[in-house]
Amino acid sequence: MGEIGDIELFASLSEENAKRFAPALAWRSYPPNELVIDMDDASNDVLFVVNGSVRVIHRADDGKQVILGELGPGSMFGEMAAIDGIPRSASVTTLQASLIGSMRAAAFLEILAHEPDVCRTVLNMLVGRIRSLNQQLTEHAYLTAVERLYAELLRLSRPRAGHDGQRSISPPPTQQDLAERIGSRREVVSRALSALEKDDLVEKTRGALVLTDPGALNRRISLEGLWVKLDT
Repeated sequence: MGEIGDIELFASLSEENAKRFAPALAWRSYPPNELVIDMDDASNDVLFVVNGSVRVIHRADDGKQVILGELGPGSMFGEMAAIDGIPRSASVTTLQASLIGSMRAAAFLEILAHEPDVCRTVLNMLVGRIRSLNQQLTEHAYLTAVERLYAELLRLSRPRAGHDGQRSISPPPTQQDLAERIGSRREVVSRALSALEKDDLVEKTRGALVLTDPGALNRRISLEGLWVKLDT
């Protein structure tokens, strides 16, 4: 199983403190598509993805759900319940086989209180998530579902090797996944993708969804004063 040194957040701990807090960690290997924590659960452990990946989902009372994000190796989740003691605000499931460490809330809070580098890293992570949520709230306030789809496609995409100016999403997301990411219906996504293909802005290849002109998608969004910053 894992060791405390496998968790990036704790890389700055001294050898003495690493040994001290290691017993507060528990380790578990999860198969794909398994629930790790459930929404409204009263547990408050903080969890760390060492390898694999997970998906964070918010589920409404009527059964509808929204994908809030996906986390890979080096990521942390569950810290809010550890900090404020309120039940979980989202569900987390594995996307692939994953090794996850969990730390008791009391130990996590003690580390934050006495390790400035760790505390600063956690604060930066929380600020980043707030900024991301603010962007999503702004998009829901000002953009149509189709424009939100453009924004999500841009965010999910990465530069396409050997094709300057193009970007791709691999593996390609399902239409249902895209609908849950933007808070819409699969039928809306299906029609919008068909229109983008007709305009030669999207191309389906084996194993990827290609954005042939990302700038054109961004220009369609920027009419509302919004612009998606692309990762390189």
